[in-house]
Amino acid sequence: MKKMLLLAALLLTAATTLRAREYTVTSPDRRIVVTVATDPVLTWRVERDGERLIDASRIGLKLTGEAPFGEQCAVRRIARRAVDLSSTAEVPTKFREVRDRCNELLISFRGDWAVRLRVYDNGAAYRFETSRKGNVEIERECAEFRFAEGSETLWPRETTPDFVSHCEASFVREPVTGADSVRYAFLPVWFTSPAGTRMVVTETDLEDYPCMFLRAEGGVPCAAFPPVVLESRLKEGSDRNEEFVRTAPYIARTQGTRTFPWRLVTIDPDDRSLLENNLAYVLASPSVEGDASWVRPGKISWEWWHSLNLYGVDFRAGVNTQTYKYYIDFAARYGIEYILLDEGWSVSTLNIREPRPEVDLAELIRYGREKGVGVVLWTLWNPMKRDLEGILDTYRDWGVKGIKIDFMQRSDQEMVRFYEQIARAAFDHGLLVDFHGAFKPAGLQRKYPNVLTFEGVYGMEHDKCSTDISPVHDCTLPFTRMVAGPMDYTPGATRNATQADFAISWDNPMSQGTRAHQAALYVLFESPLQMLCDSPSNYLRTPEFTSFIAAVPTVWDQTVALDASVGEYAAVARRNGAKWYIGAITDWTPRTLQAQLSFLGEGRYRMTVLEDGINADRIAHDFRVRTCEVTRNDTIDLPMAPGGGWAAIIEPAQ
Repeated sequence: MKKMLLLAALLLTAATTLRAREYTVTSPDRRIVVTVATDPVLTWRVERDGERLIDASRIGLKLTGEAPFGEQCAVRRIARRAVDLSSTAEVPTKFREVRDRCNELLISFRGDWAVRLRVYDNGAAYRFETSRKGNVEIERECAEFRFAEGSETLWPRETTPDFVSHCEASFVREPVTGADSVRYAFLPVWFTSPAGTRMVVTETDLEDYPCMFLRAEGGVPCAAFPPVVLESRLKEGSDRNEEFVRTAPYIARTQGTRTFPWRLVTIDPDDRSLLENNLAYVLASPSVEGDASWVRPGKISWEWWHSLNLYGVDFRAGVNTQTYKYYIDFAARYGIEYILLDEGWSVSTLNIREPRPEVDLAELIRYGREKGVGVVLWTLWNPMKRDLEGILDTYRDWGVKGIKIDFMQRSDQEMVRFYEQIARAAFDHGLLVDFHGAFKPAGLQRKYPNVLTFEGVYGMEHDKCSTDISPVHDCTLPFTRMVAGPMDYTPGATRNATQADFAISWDNPMSQGTRAHQAALYVLFESPLQMLCDSPSNYLRTPEFTSFIAAVPTVWDQTVALDASVGEYAAVARRNGAKWYIGAITDWTPRTLQAQLSFLGEGRYRMTVLEDGINADRIAHDFRVRTCEVTRNDTIDLPMAPGGGWAAIIEPAQ
């Protein structure tokens, strides 16, 4: 009897020890350590160089009708491996060669579920995995981020009731403990430890599942998700704004055997290093099979920002064939790949298969083909959802090159599915996609290389109606929204204003900051489909500026961060082929940065610089272009006026 009791006690102790065990996985350079505990609840904590970044934070998943995953966990199996894989990006926004190098820990639990963790030299991520028959309902997901005491955040200002949002916001820096519990934060969200370690929370490989938001609960950022929408309808008098009639008591209904999205925390010693962080792309699913050689990144002349205002022409500018031929001629002159026909080209926003009578779309497509310029069409998402294949069949047959789909403003499971349906169908039809009025990228752009860009950013279109799009805002975006992936910010303004001179004008908008600031954005901001927002009439009257921005590529083989401080300044060098490009911007503080050119190869290089003119602090459109020779041994100055910028094209000397 005593032996039986002793054996029972030993078994109980062993089982308790198994539940209480902590499992540790480190980054390849051993500087980042992630520790997972399974008792009393499933948690993870994160350290870097001995600094506690995230204290023990709960993670879990709750399926309808079952006990929550993450409570009373029983570990079945532990597996570890080192991952070191390389691949080539189809459409590279930071690096053409993609290296996936990490240490991985897979913890399998009783109940046919598991947690997979990966720790990189610049971040850590985990995801749930399940092995169930049929479909399951996900009632909720638990994800806490208990940042160390004294941490700060850039929390989005926008309120998102019912998770209905275009995910466009400016940011306010504040203690994490002071984050407003009413405002949901859409990802990505920037954080800093008291010692200055920079972290960004985002997600990737998002499929058939709602977007994750963060909400501060008692000073702790926690995951929140939109529920499944069971019934919705358009609001009275609107062609795009919905109201939800019924929602489900769960966030997803999905396959029982699957992997769930990665919950990612990038980890970098400073803002400069964050500019090179590519983990949101690395962790996404690889490209689908199929020929993607037709995908052509590039620039696009866009007419909506400047309200089709042309001058010096012999026709009445507007939504008509003559006007768009003018755009095609301009694009052809400067080697710009596309023009966009934004909202207004069709007979109505709900009938996007019939051009308005003033627009001879067939002639424009023919004329553009003759000039080497493709036509991209704006579309509203509602009619696309009703007849996706039919509309895309029509566009393909017309010879359209891509779509800009707009005003989704939802992030629930159904909308995430719809994004993938669009991406897949457009890929099959040979069409590019720009998701506008959209949530942030979450891996779809890697899986479908025809998905070139997303909005989900408080971008320059808002210069038409607000004072928010300032150089300070521009100096914040690379460390917040851009961490998730390409963003359709729409730079290129030629009407530039100092802080004192800026004024709102819907039909004749201007930008805050200098002309050189605008030029630098083409290097700094990532978007394989990059807009030129201003009027061709303006561009034609400033050929030095126009030739410069037209010569900047939209995809990059290599990225080297030069210097950065969130909200203050950022400078980056990027390579495309044998040429290098530098872009630097500052807030309203004039400053001179320095850049070492050690990233260049051997030999001499010709550097063409577009920089602030001597009077740019008073006349924001003042700029100058100069050339000089440099080598990899040089250190150069990057002087910038208030709200200024500095840009360069560096090519091997002949």
